[in-house]
Amino acid sequence: MPLIQKIAYYLIIIVFGAIVMREGDFILVPLVWGVFFAFALNPIAVWLEKRKVPRSLAIIMSILLVTAIVVGVFYALLNQMVGLVKDIPEIGKNLQGKMSHYLEEIGGMVGGDFSDPLRSEQILKYLTPDGLNNTLFSTGKSLTLAGIIPLYIFLLMYYKDFFAAFLIRFSSENKDRVLAWVMDSGKIIQSYLSGMVRVTLIVAILAGVYFYLIGLKYFLLFAAFIAIMNLIPYAGVFLSSVFAILYVFLTTDSLVYPVMTFAVLWGIQLLENNIITPLVVGSQVKVNALAVILAILLGGYLWGVSGMILFIPLVGVLKITLERIEGLEAFGFLLSDEVPKEENSGKIRFWEKLFKKKSGGGE
Repeated sequence: MPLIQKIAYYLIIIVFGAIVMREGDFILVPLVWGVFFAFALNPIAVWLEKRKVPRSLAIIMSILLVTAIVVGVFYALLNQMVGLVKDIPEIGKNLQGKMSHYLEEIGGMVGGDFSDPLRSEQILKYLTPDGLNNTLFSTGKSLTLAGIIPLYIFLLMYYKDFFAAFLIRFSSENKDRVLAWVMDSGKIIQSYLSGMVRVTLIVAILAGVYFYLIGLKYFLLFAAFIAIMNLIPYAGVFLSSVFAILYVFLTTDSLVYPVMTFAVLWGIQLLENNIITPLVVGSQVKVNALAVILAILLGGYLWGVSGMILFIPLVGVLKITLERIEGLEAFGFLLSDEVPKEENSGKIRFWEKLFKKKSGGGE
């Protein structure tokens, strides 16, 4: 098959797959979440089954355990969430007052008038009850889908032997490779999810201690918000930090606290990226930073926030899949974080060889 024809086939598959994922997000997003949680909860269910607990009951107990933890965390944050919503009008007034004050000072320094009330209204439109209602309404679809996920988890875990038998029959000639792929994919998903849960708890504790020490009113809520947004690499921490710094700026009288908050959150981010995550999560996904950033952008475009979280381990699964398909191993290597080591056998490196050819051709 000619190279151009191969590239055309790959492009058609990629474009068609993207269209299917974007248009079918209502079905695919909860299904993928269900697959991920099924892999994550499977060790708990297997442990219970070994203690003579029926499979259906073991699955229900494992789902209820995780649900109870999530509900408990939500209940602990509920009062702070309600209090923050009630404080939105006061926060808006503080924002308007501080913006007018600082704009007047800037205008006095540069000789212009920046205290235009229309500009303040444009800034405050995002803090109005209507804006909040629109935000809550836009999350309704996600909450509806979240109700389907436990059903998917139960069915996927209950019929896991059925799916394994299907894969063996479907690939009878290469069943060992297929089963190895399933095991490796499951390990990646389990390691990533369990590791990120531990990282989230550590970040929440660090941020919560700082917010508590500076006397932030809703320190638990903001700590949980920063820790959860930390699941979205790079962009998540930046967005959550902006909201936290803005709230500190609006509820304190000194610029020292917002600046200090920025420094502390930045320090937590550096600590998490360079020490906590490598130690806790390790390199289970083994995908390079460029592929991670592209996965975040593509996932956000196709599936929103869920895609930004799910596409990172999905790229890890894609990498090990490509590495096992004959002819596509190079694409799997393109996604990996393995840097080719220099060979000390006297061979010239690629770039040196390339430049030597160019210089030789010009002589």
